[in-house]
Amino acid sequence: MDGLLSKIDSPRDLLALSNKQLNQLAAEMREVLCNLVSDRTAHFASNLGVVELCLALHTTFDFSRDRLIWDTGHQIYPHKLITGRYHEFSTMRMKGGLMGYPNPHESDYDLFMTGHAGSSVSTVLGLKCGDNLMPGEADRHAVAVIGDGAFPSGIVFEALNNAGGLKTDKLLVVLNDNKMSICPRVGGVAEYLDRLRSNPLYTGLKSEVHRLLDKVPVIGDPVEKFLGQAKDSIKAGLHHGGMLFEDLGFRYIGPVDGHNIAQLSKYLRMIKESTGPVLLHVVTEKGHGFKPAAEDPVFFHTPAPFERDDECILSIKKSSTRAYTNVMSEAIYQQMEANPRVTVLTAAMCQGNNLEKVRTAFPDRFFDTGICESHAVAFAGGMAKAGLRPIVDIYSTFLQRSYDQIFQEVALQNLPVTFLLDRAGLTGPDGPTHHGMFDIGYMRVFPNIAVLAPGDESDGAAMLDFALRHSGPVSIRYPKAKTEQIERTPAPVELGRAEVLEWGADIMLIACGSLLPSCQKAAETLRAEGFEVGVINARFIKPLDTETMLRALRTAAVVVTVEEGALMGGFGSTVLEAAADAGVPAAHVRRLGIPDRFIEHGERGELLADLALDPAGIAETCRELARQHELVREPAASRRTG
Repeated sequence: MDGLLSKIDSPRDLLALSNKQLNQLAAEMREVLCNLVSDRTAHFASNLGVVELCLALHTTFDFSRDRLIWDTGHQIYPHKLITGRYHEFSTMRMKGGLMGYPNPHESDYDLFMTGHAGSSVSTVLGLKCGDNLMPGEADRHAVAVIGDGAFPSGIVFEALNNAGGLKTDKLLVVLNDNKMSICPRVGGVAEYLDRLRSNPLYTGLKSEVHRLLDKVPVIGDPVEKFLGQAKDSIKAGLHHGGMLFEDLGFRYIGPVDGHNIAQLSKYLRMIKESTGPVLLHVVTEKGHGFKPAAEDPVFFHTPAPFERDDECILSIKKSSTRAYTNVMSEAIYQQMEANPRVTVLTAAMCQGNNLEKVRTAFPDRFFDTGICESHAVAFAGGMAKAGLRPIVDIYSTFLQRSYDQIFQEVALQNLPVTFLLDRAGLTGPDGPTHHGMFDIGYMRVFPNIAVLAPGDESDGAAMLDFALRHSGPVSIRYPKAKTEQIERTPAPVELGRAEVLEWGADIMLIACGSLLPSCQKAAETLRAEGFEVGVINARFIKPLDTETMLRALRTAAVVVTVEEGALMGGFGSTVLEAAADAGVPAAHVRRLGIPDRFIEHGERGELLADLALDPAGIAETCRELARQHELVREPAASRRTG
């Protein structure tokens, strides 16, 4: 069914299509999206909702020269289909294939990797002001497409304020209003947009009245003065829906049907001739064109692969394994049930953090701030100061946006806020915008804060219990991965204490976090080769169990630290710092983790293997280090034979 789509090599090919053909093309694009998601997990409902908007933008502007930024970038799939990547589309989110977000390495039509919400208006304004200062570039148009879920982000209003003050020409902000973020959006801006959408005044009528009003002279005699006042009053009434944007210096146009290509194109052509910055309010339906996705856009944001028949879901492939996210959400529920002072805050990720049950059971103590991480952290600081025990449950990569508030409103005040950093480590197909690589480095530098990482499933709930009894801030990181359980009687979680699973004179593996089971498997392999191997579950990154770490360095011939995070400033660096401070030699120490580069997308297991962070890679690193230190052992079977 992709007869037209297969012939689109660039947006220029769209110009030859009639409106009827463009609508046919939209249907073909939706079919390709449905086929993709039947095979793998990918962003779905958001992409179904912007097909017509994408076509209207590309038939109105020339983005080989004009500027276009999609915010958030997970709605980029239709754009990729018509910018020369249709024939590679089946590789979406696969290792070595197309990225699920904009990627300048793939196409000149992608300007930024936009995986975090809210920055599009700032970057588009920067592009436009930059073009204005470059010889011969001022005729370029700059367009940001931003969803209503991302719109309340503080940086958006900083940019709108700046752009309105600059009165920048050829600058367009398209507000894609689909009543959703990843979950249903929240807050005052959401309610404001609801009022705009229900405004009975049709945009076309408003523009016609404006043209008539603009012909009314204002000179000075009483009649003309009255007409001028009437003109201002009528304009104010007509603009009532968009007064917020008008007062910020933008011309507001909308709401406009985001699934009517002809109407969208009409308004976009009109906007091209406007002066000053313009905000076009487009109303779309998330999941449009596929009934199950339109009816449940939350589930179909990134659904599991499914089989379908026309518009019906036949089956959905579900995983039976427990993930760290599930373990921690259950622990949150239990803590809130036991302690009425415990609250939980998330930033538009109720579904992603599996908090629906918590939201339903404890609505008065559940707070979704929308995509406003900085506010969420400062908000939690206020709660803690008032005597509550807030849990801030945010992905590692998104918590980066609140760095100053972690410092100023939590760590500096030494307030008992618990940070749960979901998706810490490699997030698989989401790629470099979403890998939680940096949180160890950016959290451990602050005084007062304790930083932990569970080694297996049993550590998760125990660490949350510790955090909610601790007198200061605590950070707990865990991956987007299924849990594993180490067979043992777990030691209690105590401040700054590691858990020693076994000592070994030849090799000591020190695991920071969820790669503990991989270290155990590597140790078993090495023991079969004749090595005496010990394993430590570090648990605490800060405060470090210096006594245990230095004992390992002093007694083992080879020491390997293993972490699913950036090596620079990470756990291994913490161990080396402790060795340097104590004057303990560390030439026999090797750090395994994520090197100083951004890691592309792929399945988590593939990426871990590439980085030698799987059991085989860990074991081979130990062998290599053993050879360097002339540590040679015979396999147990050989010794028995001899």
